[in-house]
Amino acid sequence: MSNFGIQGQLLEVTVVGCNKLKDTEWISRQDPYVCLEYGSTKFRTRTCTDGHKTPVFQEKFVFSLIEGLREINVAVWNSNTLTVDDFIGSGKVQLVKVLSQGFDDTTWPLQTKTGRHAGEVRLIMHYSNATKPASSCAPSAPPYGMPPVPQAPVYPTNSAYPTSSPYPNNSAYPTSSPYPTNSAYPTSSPYPTNSAYPTSSPYSSYPPNSAGYPPSLYSAPPPSTYPPPPYPPTSAYPPPPYPPPPQASPYYPPGPYSGAYPPPPY
Repeated sequence: MSNFGIQGQLLEVTVVGCNKLKDTEWISRQDPYVCLEYGSTKFRTRTCTDGHKTPVFQEKFVFSLIEGLREINVAVWNSNTLTVDDFIGSGKVQLVKVLSQGFDDTTWPLQTKTGRHAGEVRLIMHYSNATKPASSCAPSAPPYGMPPVPQAPVYPTNSAYPTSSPYPNNSAYPTSSPYPTNSAYPTSSPYPTNSAYPTSSPYSSYPPNSAGYPPSLYSAPPPSTYPPPPYPPTSAYPPPPYPPPPQASPYYPPGPYSGAYPPPPY
């Protein structure tokens, strides 16, 4: 956007400070100051004593704009008492943004005479007669926190095309089953609900009452005496000799000789 008619308008420039300045002192800390030049107008800040590489100024200057001049020259020096001041670095400040938007807060780089980096300076500029361009298009999304605005449909509601199906609703095919609802098969069991068998047990409690059963054929064994007899049973003392004496066997016929069987050898 071109800015016509800036001749004589006022531009406010505030020198905030510098950062990462080149050190020109060998022993002590340097004392920087800033010089601004726009056309034939020149301004100088106060000297920041012992500001070294990060001096702070916070000084405001007012320039009368010149038609066709869109930059300000800025230079930073180190103040000396006995010798000439030392040059630290310089740069150019462009005015395009502040003339079109009315505000500019930018840090501008500084260079030495050989083109090396010498630090940076921060300037805040104000221009009250700036004409901000109107937005040529709507924002792509609504602002945060606001409900979306309902939009009308692009196409007309009464379209030339039918909104419903061109085919009749009564199709040749039945929509429901052709079979009757009451099926030939019964839906419930054909058997009566009251079954011949009892649904619950005829016995009221467990164990069942023994009175309903016939008496047992076997009688209960008599109760045994207490304490039980010792095992093995006691026998006469002394015990019989082993082996027992020979006796006549009842399973064999008696021999021709009386006496024990078998007969003794000859």
